[in-house]
Amino acid sequence: MKNIPWILAATTAAAAAAAYIVLKTPGPQYATGSDNIEDAARGTSQWGSRNRIAGSVGNLFGKLKEGVGRATGNSQLADEGANDQLAGSLKNAAGEVAQAAGQTLHDFNR
Repeated sequence: MKNIPWILAATTAAAAAAAYIVLKTPGPQYATGSDNIEDAARGTSQWGSRNRIAGSVGNLFGKLKEGVGRATGNSQLADEGANDQLAGSLKNAAGEVAQAAGQTLHDFNR
């Protein structure tokens, strides 16, 4: 039990570093028709990336919560972890849809 705060801190730091790298990476620049549509496509894709990261982090912390809840016999914590996993999966799915929509907008603008 003494190692759990360190594991959570390391996981949080790794997730924050990954999020920073993904969000600060510039997207590809294309020579396309309308800059407004391209900006909308880029914004939609970035929103999707942020949701996918948030969903993955939520899913990870949900798994940690559920595992700690089961290990300590705390069924309420285990249930919260399962709910966090579900919420993370939904955010991840929404992010995938947004990224696909951004790519579709870009493809239509060619």
